[in-house]
Amino acid sequence: MQVYLNSWLDYSSDANALTFCDLYLVGGSFGLREFAQIRYDVHKLHGKVDPALKEKLKQNTVTLESEYEKLEKSDLDNWENIRGPRLWEDSRTVQKQRREALRLKTE
Repeated sequence: MQVYLNSWLDYSSDANALTFCDLYLVGGSFGLREFAQIRYDVHKLHGKVDPALKEKLKQNTVTLESEYEKLEKSDLDNWENIRGPRLWEDSRTVQKQRREALRLKTE
């Protein structure tokens, strides 16, 4: 037992006793503590909401039922597929042709 204790004492008194792993573990724990603290500080800041903004958000409530009623009122059965311009086409020319075709169709 004395032999192992002496060899350990010799190793611990050596200048190279702190290995990379030891430094990594100790430094990593301090770094992790700092990053966790930043996380909690940011969470505290973002958790606070201005009371005026809170009241405004309560006034603008959008529910699933209200959006469903909007869709019920809209006419989804009668629609027309409108072709958009291709990459190599000028959009103004295509719009002009589309308006002309629509004008001729209504006459």
